[in-house]
Formats: sequence, C-alpha cells, structure tokens
Amino acid sequence: MSFTRSRLLPSLGVGAVLASLLAAAACGSSSSSAAPGASSGSVSAAAGQSVVTAASESTDVAIAQHTNGAGTATTITVPTVASIRAELPASIRESGKLVIGQGALPAGFPPLSFIGDDQKTLTGSEPDLGRLIAAVYGLQPEIVNATWDNLFVGIDSGKTDVGISNITDTETRKQKYDFASYRQDNLGFEVNKSSTWNFNGNYQNLAGKTVAVASGTNQEKILLEWQAELKAEGKSLDVKYYPTQAAVNLALSSGKIDIYFGPNPGIAYHVKGDASGPNPTRNAGTHSGAGATLQGLIAATTKKGNGLARPLADAINYLIKNGQYAKWLAAYNLSNEAVPTSLVNPPGLPKTNS
Repeated sequence: MSFTRSRLLPSLGVGAVLASLLAAAACGSSSSSAAPGASSGSVSAAAGQSVVTAASESTDVAIAQHTNGAGTATTITVPTVASIRAELPASIRESGKLVIGQGALPAGFPPLSFIGDDQKTLTGSEPDLGRLIAAVYGLQPEIVNATWDNLFVGIDSGKTDVGISNITDTETRKQKYDFASYRQDNLGFEVNKSSTWNFNGNYQNLAGKTVAVASGTNQEKILLEWQAELKAEGKSLDVKYYPTQAAVNLALSSGKIDIYFGPNPGIAYHVKGDASGPNPTRNAGTHSGAGATLQGLIAATTKKGNGLARPLADAINYLIKNGQYAKWLAAYNLSNEAVPTSLVNPPGLPKTNS
C-alpha cells in the first residue's frame, strides 16, 4: 500500500466500530509499558514495573496483551546486545530510553496501533516492535502517541528518536528521513473461508469476479488498472464500493461480492477476529502496495543523518535472526508481511507514486 494513513482507517472500517476494542500490550517485569492518554504525550514506566537499565541482561516483552482478539498474547525474551547498543548515538544511549513515535491519534488503527482496554496504554504491532527494539539496546521504551502529522513534527524536532507507525519508505520522504525496513507494505485479498479462490500473484485470476475496494485508495488505482487490462483481453472484473467496512464484510459473507481488496493488516485483523464466528474469512494472497514492479516496505523512520538508522536495522536483524521477529508477526497474524532482512534506505516508492 502506498501508505496514506487517512485511507487505512476507512479501509479497516472495523477500527471505527472498535472504539470498544481497546487493548494493552505492556512490557513484562523487566520492561515497561508506555501509556499515552487521549492526547499527545508519553509515560515511561507503568506503576509496579521496573525500568530497563543498561545492566539488564534481558527483557521480557509482553506482546499483544489484552488486545481482545486483535493479537495473541505472548511474552518474548530479548537479551541486551552490547555491540548493537554501542552503535547508538551517545545522546540516546546515555538517556537510558528510546523515544518511539506513533501516529495513532485520534482513533488508532488495529491491529497496528490503538489504545488498550485500560483506556490509556498504546498496544498493537507497531508499539510492540518498538518495545522489542528498545530491549535489544537495553533501553527503556518511551512511546509517544500523536496525530499522523505531529508524528513527523516530533521526528523533525528530535523530540522523537524514531517513528514506528506503519510508515512507507518513499523516495520523497528520503529527502528528510532515514529508514530501516521491517515489514512488507502489502495489500491483501479477503475471501470467505469456504472459497477456493487464490490470487497467486496473477491479476488474471480476478477475471469474472466481483471485488470490493475503498474509493480513493492506492488499492483502487491498482484494481482499476487490472480491470482495464482484463477488459482489453475481453474479460470482466466487476468493482463494487461500499460506505463502510461493516457493509463490505456483510457483502462478502452474503455472497454479493467474491473478494475484498484492501490493506493487508486490516484483513489480517478481520480474519483473526472472525475466525470463530459464523462467517469466517481468510487471506487469499497479497500484492505489493507499490505495484507490480517494486515491493513496498514499511520502515522505522528517523531524522536524516542522526546516526540511528544503522543501529535500528541491526537491532531488527538481530530479532529476525534469533526468532523474536517471527513471534512478533505471528502474534498479530502478519507473518505474510515478513522481510528476510532489514535494510537501511532501500529503494522506496518513486516520487511519481508517493
């Protein structure tokens, strides 16, 4: 998905209905949970939890805690890696904390980042990855929640060390920021669990199908391009639009549409939440949000030239190599967005598509 967060919320839809789906993913006994309130701000350690220090040998990070079905709760142990900690800019290392920015105000976007059922703690895959990275450094994670625009203001001002908030790597953003990739930026195809249809990386498999998509999104642009190509081949593709995600879900369960094409994290969230319900669905494939010629990437984002991109990539690669990364993705049903390695400033969406 060429990421525009304002379009993720409508395509998720359930996030709006899920003001009550509030959950907390706090760090474990040797870690802390940030607990942003309803306005932009941050806290370091929650009551009754100890703060990670440089002397800590490892941190137990509680992932997807109290997410009410948005994730599977698990605890992941992460040792402090002195060699990677040493790569950090001295100012961050000596502060004893890593300030991690989120752009989840006002409503959040499950399963990526949203307010927990304690009404204050930020949970989801993005803040949890920040907590895992901080644990590699032996630092206290401090989560700062803001609006999407103010997330970047925090990075620009240096008040936020890194943004980990579903930010797509683009060539335009590289003019101001450095990136360390950590997830594929994918769109997904959702079908009823009983359906045998799969995308299999081939748009021609959409011939004769009825597909719902959100208007004004990158996925709509891609789908309409496929529709035009199929029409030129004498084949049909019926595109449908619905006002809400709830309406899309109803159309899919009732058979009015064959497929929903939208942001992969939102589909992962719905599939997981409906797994035990009367109308379970499944993910029938993914496609790069950047289109057919480039795999889009989601990346940890820092102020250009601040020296943090390489330590971020090294921390993520440590988590990949040692299995914590896979456990983190699995907890949120996002294993189909795994990357084999974290790259510093990899090719991003071109300026013509960002």
